[in-house]
Amino acid sequence: MKRIGMLGQIFIGFILAIILGAIFGPKMEIVQPLGDFFLRLIKFIVVPLVLASLVTGITSLNNIKKLLSVGGKTIVYFLVTTFMAVSIGLLIAFVISPGKGLNIDMPTKDAEQQEMPSMIETILNIIPTNPFESLSTGNILQIIFIAIAIGIAITAVGEKAKPLATFFDALAEVMYKITGVIMKFAPIGIFGIMAPIVGNYGLAIILPLLKVILAVMIACAIQLLVTYSIAVKTLGKMSPIKFLKGIAPAGLVAFTTASSSATLPVTIKNTEENLGVSKEISSFVLPLGSTINMDGAAIYQGIAVIFIAQFFNIELSISQIITVMVMAVLVSIGAAGVPGAGLIMLTMVLQSVNLPLEGIALVAAIDRILDMFRTSLNVIGDASAAVVVQNSENRKNHGKAA
Repeated sequence: MKRIGMLGQIFIGFILAIILGAIFGPKMEIVQPLGDFFLRLIKFIVVPLVLASLVTGITSLNNIKKLLSVGGKTIVYFLVTTFMAVSIGLLIAFVISPGKGLNIDMPTKDAEQQEMPSMIETILNIIPTNPFESLSTGNILQIIFIAIAIGIAITAVGEKAKPLATFFDALAEVMYKITGVIMKFAPIGIFGIMAPIVGNYGLAIILPLLKVILAVMIACAIQLLVTYSIAVKTLGKMSPIKFLKGIAPAGLVAFTTASSSATLPVTIKNTEENLGVSKEISSFVLPLGSTINMDGAAIYQGIAVIFIAQFFNIELSISQIITVMVMAVLVSIGAAGVPGAGLIMLTMVLQSVNLPLEGIALVAAIDRILDMFRTSLNVIGDASAAVVVQNSENRKNHGKAA
């Protein structure tokens, strides 16, 4: 009853938000404070949770060799699934052709454009000049760098650093406990987030771009039901049904909040309790994945580029399509796990193949809707990686024991 209660209440809150949002429209903004309350609670624990869980994950691996093994498997899995994601996105975009025959007026105002940092600047910006500033501003990439540096140093120092390792382990446990309390407010929070969104997005905006939404939905479904299901079945030795059922609450929270980082506490909780992943694996793979594993963003980049090219009647060459695939993988790794990041990263991909940046304005109107689908996929992809890496480590340890 308890398990049904949690997932059931979240689902009920989600459905009620859709129904009441559709009936009452913008008036449902009155319940937005409920969603803001839930999001603030989630954001309250994200920074200490990422720092503590990642340090604990690294130190629990005990040695640098094991860290390199787990880290290597995790990054390879992320890269392969992201490449699969953008390939699926491009394929579905060519099949559905969302930009052909579209008759809508270009927005009178250009989409807001932000100057994108170079690849070198992006890499350098990962290294914080002031760790305390990184923690206070919630810069997740820099926090991950800090956590990895501290975790490796604690492991290298050994016995003398054990009190520090114990501190981070205790901090992580406290954050998990707080997460459990916050999750009791999830159904109310999800209702408060979704109802105003549904109320404010009318069919007048959605219908002309319905093929784009449909393309993203289909591509995400294929990535979920084919790529991830095959991976967890063959590499993770887990039933895809068990996997999807176990990670469903985190998927719903991700769909509602459109933030991988905000969903991280729930993802960790579901992955450990429902999927049987150890704390040492989940606390390393999931915080890392919430920042650099963005399969949903990769799908979005591929579909959006084809959509914009078709809208402007521009034929992309084979070399440009390959460029889109490479850039989509790279920018999805660099995309922050926050709402709207995909729209900013789309600028870089469009620039790489010389497509009009004005095209961003076409998808900006439905970006929040697309963001929900791609974020949910991102979170489920992180969990699939944890399952696969866990099974790989289990087999390796079993082989040593034998």
